Amino acid sequence: MAKRPEFQQKQFAFAAHIRAPDSNAAPEGVEDRRMAIYRELFFNNLHKLISSTFPVLRKLHSKERWRALIREFMVRHEAQTPYFLEIPKEFLKFLEQEHVGDEDFPFLLELAHYEWAELALSIAEDEDDMSSIDPRGDLLDGVPVKSVLAWSLAYRYPVHRISEQFKPLQPGDHPTFLAVWRKPDDELGFMELNPLTARLVEIVDTNDDHRCGRELLLELARELKFGDAGRFLVHGAAALGELRDAGILLGTRIAPARVTESF
Repeated sequence: MAKRPEFQQKQFAFAAHIRAPDSNAAPEGVEDRRMAIYRELFFNNLHKLISSTFPVLRKLHSKERWRALIREFMVRHEAQTPYFLEIPKEFLKFLEQEHVGDEDFPFLLELAHYEWAELALSIAEDEDDMSSIDPRGDLLDGVPVKSVLAWSLAYRYPVHRISEQFKPLQPGDHPTFLAVWRKPDDELGFMELNPLTARLVEIVDTNDDHRCGRELLLELARELKFGDAGRFLVHGAAALGELRDAGILLGTRIAPARVTESF
């Protein structure tokens, strides 16, 4: 392999020193006072971004342990994006794939994912196409439509309740289902879902054959072996209405207009 040009050698040495100054010497001929500015600038910017994206995770760690975790991220992980706001996703990948910590909280990955989801949804470029949706449509007779900006999440730990005062060491007896969605004013909404409502959101979202809300609820009733279909429809219709009021459901699909040919 051909030797790198001198300027590239200095670039690699510079980057290596910024990542891990304790184990990589600074490029030759560069005053340490100047290098110190870059060391602090890079680390502090990364520290600020990650801390603001994962505020609960940060509060659960001591100042020293949190800084050590960010330094480990700088040393171990090779980010695959140049975009600043995608760095938190890279940090999540680092926690999932590269970080090794015997003293980590058992809920570390799930809490990190939950906090990352808030940023990811706030900057998502997806948009709901309301041209084919009736916001006031009948949710039983029509085809319910979920917002593309509403995410249904499931965790083993109650991540939305974790704090400095509540640090569960064991998963909950049942999964925790959460909905996170972006409203038209770009504010985020959060809601804990019971397992039944979480399943209802899922089948609405995967309703590729465009069945009406009544059909979806009857499918769910059969799935749960619920004997009284009529009572189930009443409660299911109320749940669909609550999801629409919240903004998780947008309304019902407008059927395409039929084209009549004249001869």
